[in-house]
Amino acid sequence: MPPHLFAVSDEAFRNMLHDKKNQSMLITGESGAGKTENTKKVISYFARIGGSSGDKNKQEISLEDQVVQANPAIEAFGNGATVRNYNSSRFGKFIRMHFDTKGTLVGGDIEHYLLEKSHKLFLEDDVRKYSFVSQAEITVPGMNDEEEWKTTDRAFDVMNFSVSEKDDLYKLCAAIMHMGEMRFKQKPREEQAEIEDMKSATLASKLFGVDEEKLIGALLRPRVKVGVEWVCKGQNQQQVEWSVGALAKAVYSRLFNWLIKRCNKTLQGNEELAVYYIGVLDIAGFEIFDRNSFEQIWINFVNEKLQQFFNHHMFVLEQEEYKREGIAWTFIDFGLDLQSCIDLIEKPLGIISMLDEECIVPKASDMTYVDKLTTQHLGKHPNFQKAKPPKGKQAQAHFAIVHYAGVVRYNAEHWLDKNKDPLNDSAVAVLKTSDKKGILYALWEEYVTDVDREESASRGKQQAGGRRGKAASFLTVSTMYRESLTSLMAMLHSTQPHFIRCIIPNEKKTSGLIDAPLVLNQLTCNGVLEGIRICRKGFPNRMLYAEFKYRYAILAAEQAREKSPRKASEAMLKKLVDTDVINVDNFKTGETKVFFRAGMLARMEELRDEAISKMLLALQTRIRWFLAQKCFKRLTMGDEMAALIQYNVRQWNKLHSWQWWRLFQRMKPMLKGMRPRAEVEMLENRLKEVEDSQAALNEERKKLAEELSKKNNELDDVKGSLERERAAANRRKKEMEELNKSLREEHEAKELMEWKAKETEREREREKREWEDRMNGMRMEQEKYAAVSQLEKDSLAKQISQLNGQMESMAAQKKEQSGYLPSLRLPIHSLTIPSSPSQEMANVDLKDKLEQAALKEERMQEMQEKLKEDINLAEEKALQEKKLKEDALRAKKKVESELNKLADQLLMLKNQQSTVDAESKRKKEGQTKRMNYRRDEDFAELKLKAIGDANLIVKLQMHIRQLIQRIEELEDELDNEMKMRLKLDRQRNETQEALDSLNEKFAETDGELVAQKHLNRERGETVGTPLLPTHSFIHFSYHNYRRNYRRNHSLASHILLISVQCNTSHYTIYELSLLRRKCWRTMLFECSKQGSHNNYIEDQPLKMMIID
Repeated sequence: MPPHLFAVSDEAFRNMLHDKKNQSMLITGESGAGKTENTKKVISYFARIGGSSGDKNKQEISLEDQVVQANPAIEAFGNGATVRNYNSSRFGKFIRMHFDTKGTLVGGDIEHYLLEKSHKLFLEDDVRKYSFVSQAEITVPGMNDEEEWKTTDRAFDVMNFSVSEKDDLYKLCAAIMHMGEMRFKQKPREEQAEIEDMKSATLASKLFGVDEEKLIGALLRPRVKVGVEWVCKGQNQQQVEWSVGALAKAVYSRLFNWLIKRCNKTLQGNEELAVYYIGVLDIAGFEIFDRNSFEQIWINFVNEKLQQFFNHHMFVLEQEEYKREGIAWTFIDFGLDLQSCIDLIEKPLGIISMLDEECIVPKASDMTYVDKLTTQHLGKHPNFQKAKPPKGKQAQAHFAIVHYAGVVRYNAEHWLDKNKDPLNDSAVAVLKTSDKKGILYALWEEYVTDVDREESASRGKQQAGGRRGKAASFLTVSTMYRESLTSLMAMLHSTQPHFIRCIIPNEKKTSGLIDAPLVLNQLTCNGVLEGIRICRKGFPNRMLYAEFKYRYAILAAEQAREKSPRKASEAMLKKLVDTDVINVDNFKTGETKVFFRAGMLARMEELRDEAISKMLLALQTRIRWFLAQKCFKRLTMGDEMAALIQYNVRQWNKLHSWQWWRLFQRMKPMLKGMRPRAEVEMLENRLKEVEDSQAALNEERKKLAEELSKKNNELDDVKGSLERERAAANRRKKEMEELNKSLREEHEAKELMEWKAKETEREREREKREWEDRMNGMRMEQEKYAAVSQLEKDSLAKQISQLNGQMESMAAQKKEQSGYLPSLRLPIHSLTIPSSPSQEMANVDLKDKLEQAALKEERMQEMQEKLKEDINLAEEKALQEKKLKEDALRAKKKVESELNKLADQLLMLKNQQSTVDAESKRKKEGQTKRMNYRRDEDFAELKLKAIGDANLIVKLQMHIRQLIQRIEELEDELDNEMKMRLKLDRQRNETQEALDSLNEKFAETDGELVAQKHLNRERGETVGTPLLPTHSFIHFSYHNYRRNYRRNHSLASHILLISVQCNTSHYTIYELSLLRRKCWRTMLFECSKQGSHNNYIEDQPLKMMIID
C-alpha cells in the first residue's frame, strides 16, 4: 500500500496506460539518502512488469536485462565517495523507459546532468601511487573491488559492448591515471617548465596511442597563432599542471558522454513502437560540505528547482484544482516559495550571469567576482549573506546563500577556471592523431582546433559542424548546465509527476540509528510536513463520478441506477448522509469529481467491504442449505437402497438353496442355445433383402445425382451468361459514368471560363471606370492648377506692372534730382538691383513665387506625361483583355460543340443500354421460368422418392429395433453364460488343483507303499512271519485314493463338457453380435444418405431386472 516504493511505481504504470500520458518519477533527497538504490528497484520493477511474455532462450539477452544492467555500467564511471555516502552519484540521470500501447517495454534512453570530473580508478594494489585516486576515498567498507569490477564487466557484456570497446575504456582510464603522475619542474631563470620523469608520460602516450614527444611538446610549449604566424608559447610549471588536469578531466567527461550514448544505442529497441514513457530522475541530493565549491552550487540549484516544482505541484496546483471544481476554498500560502533564491542564482545580475560575465572580462579573478557579488547583493537580497567564520574542519568561505535546506557557505576559488573549462588545443590536436577506429578519436572527432580551422581555410572549405575550441559565442560550463536544466524542467512539466522522498536517518553511515532532529529537518525542508498539513485541511483523495458510482454502487443500489454519474453519485452520498453512515463535512462534490478528506476513502472502503461481506454471507448460507439438502437426500436414498439390497439378498439366499432353481439356471443356456441358428438365418435373409433394396436405392440415387449434375451445369451456364451480360452492362455503366464525369468536368471548366471571362470583363470595366475617374480628376486638377496658376500669373503681372510703375516714378525722380535719366525697362527675371530694403524684400518674394509657379508647372507637365503613359498602358491592357475574351469565346464555342457531340454519344449509349437491358431482361425471365419449371418438376420427383425412401427407412428402423432388442436379450443371456462360465472355470481350476494335489499325494503314497513293502519284506524275512494287517491297511488307503481320483476326474470331465457348451453358445452369440453391428452400420449408412438418421434412431435404455 502507498507510500511503498513499488505502489508508487505501479500507480505511475497504471496512470500511463489509463490516462495515455507520459509519467515521471522524481526520486529526491539529500546525499546518502538512498536515491540510487531506490532508482535501481524502480527500474527493475518496470522492467519486470513491462517485460515481453513468452518463453525465451536462456542464452538470449533480453531488453529488460539490458535496462537493468545499464545502471552498473554508468555508475562505475559516475559514482564516487563523499562525506555522507560511500557510493554517491556524482551526476544526475533521467532514465526514460519507453512502452507501447499495451504496456510492453520496447526501449529506453538515458540523459545525464552535472557530471563531476573527479572519480576513483584502480590500477595497482597500492592505489596511493596515483594522485588522482589518493585524493579521494580509496577503501569503502563492505565493498569488494574485485566483485565490483566483475559486475561492471558483466554489465558491459549484457550491454553488447565489444572486446575492443571494453579494452579502450580501460586503457583510457589507465591513461588518465598515468597523466596524474606526470611530474614537471621549473627551469631556473626561465618562464618555462620541463618534465622530470618520462615514465608516466610514456605509459600515458602508449595507452592513448599517440607520439609521446608530440604530447609532451604540446603540453610544455603549445602552439598559438599570433597574427598570421604560428609560435610556440612557453608554459610555467603551474600552467602545465593545470593544462594536464584540464585535459584529463576533459577526456574523462567525453568518455562518460560516449558511454551514455553507447548505452542508449543498445537500449534503442523498437523506437517505432514507442508511444509513452516513464522517466526516472536520480540526481545528486542537496549537499552541505565543509568546503562547497562550483559543483555544489549547481547541485543545490538543481535541487532548489526540483523542490519548487514539487511545491508548485503539491500546493499551488492542488488549491487551483479546488477552485476549478467549484469547491469553497480559501487560498493558503504555505511559505514555501523558493523563487527568490532561484532568481538570485539564475536571473540577470545573478550569481551565474555575473560569473559568465566575469569570464570574458580581461584580468578578472575569483576575488573580483566575489567583490562584485558582494556589492550587488549583500544587504539587498534576503538570500545572499556574508559567510560566517569557519568552525572546526570548515574551509574558508567567501559568501553564503540561504537555500530551502539551510544556509550554505561557498568558496569561490577557481570558479572562473572551472566555468571556462580551458583546453590546450595543441594537446587535443595530438590526441586526434590516434587510431581512427578507437574510442579516443571518436571522443575528439567533433572538436575543431585552430589547426583544423586553418587547414580547412587553406583548402578553401568552411567548417560546418563541430564545436569550436574557442567558440565565438564563448560557451561556458554554466551555460551548458543551464540549457540542460531548462530542457529537464520542460520535460518534467510535460509529464505527470510522482514523488519519492528519500530520508537519510543519520550522518554516521550506521544502520538502525535514527537521528530525530535530522529526519525532522529533512521532512520540513522537503515539504512533507506541509503536505500533511494541506492533506488535513484539504481533500487529498478524489474520484471521478463514474468511478465512484461503479465502485460504491453496492452501498446505495437504488440511487446508483441513475444514468448520469454525477446525479447518481450525489444521490448515493445523500443516502449515506441521511443514514448517518458518513458526515457531510468529510466530502465535497465538484464539477467532475468527489473530494474526500484524509481517511474518508478508507472509511468508504470499510463500508464497501462490510456490504460485500453481508452479501457473501447470505450466499454462503444459501449454498450451505443447498448442500445440506443434497446430503439429506443422498442419505435417504442410501437407506432405501440398503433395504432394497437386503431384500434382493434374502431372495437370492432362498433361491440359491432351492434345487429346482439351480437346475433351471444350469439348463437355461442349453435350452436357448438351439434357437440362434434359425434366428441367424432369418436375420441373414432380411439383411439380404435390405441390401437388395439398398442397391436399388443406390442406383436411383446415382441417376438422380447425374440428373442433378446436368441441371447444375445448365444453371452454371445460365449464371455465366448472366454474369457476362452483367459485366458488359457494368462496363457500359462505367463508360457512361466516365462520360458523365468528363461532361461534368468540361461543363465546370466551361462555367469556370465563363466566370473568369465575366470577372475579367467586370475587372476591365472597373479599371476603366477607375481610369476614367482618375483622368477626370487629374483633368479637373490640371484645370484647377491652370486656373490657379493663371490667377497667380495675373496677380504677379499686376504686381510687376505696379512695381515697374513705382520704379519708373522713382527713377524719374532720381533723374530729375541727379540730372541723369537712363532708360529703365526691367525684365521680370532681372529685378536684382534694389533701390531700397523694402523693394529688395518684394523682389525676393516675387522671385520665390515665380520659382514656385515654375515648379508647379513642371510637376503638372510631369503628371500629364505620366497620365498619358498610364492611359497607353491601360489601352494596351484593354486590347490584351479583348484578345483574351475573344480566345475564351472561341474556346467556349469549341467546348460547346464537343459537349453537344458527347451528349449525342451519351444518348446513343443510353439507347443501346436500354435495348440491351430489355433483351437481357427478357432472356433472363425466359430462362428463369424454364429453370423454375424444370426445378419444380425435379423437386416433385425427388420429393416423391424421398417420401418412399422415408417409408422404407421407417420400416427398416422398426425391423432394426426389433433386431437390436433381440440382440440385447441375447447379450443378457451371453452375460449370464459368461458368468456361469467364469464360475465353472473357477470350479474347474479348484478341481484341477485338488486333482493335482491328490496325484502328488498318490505318488507320495505309492512311494511310501513301496518302501513299506520293502521294509515288511525285510522284517518278514527277519522274523519269519508276514505282517498282514499293515498290508491290508495300505491296500485300503490305496483304494480310497483311487476312488477319490476317479470321482474328481469324472467331475472335471463334466465341467469340461459344460465349458465346451458354453464356448459354443458364446460363439453363437458372438456371431449374433457381429450381425447386429453389420445391421447397425447399414442403417447408419442409409440414414446418412437420407440425412435423417438423427431423427429416427433412438437409444433404447437397458432395463434392470430385480429378482422378485
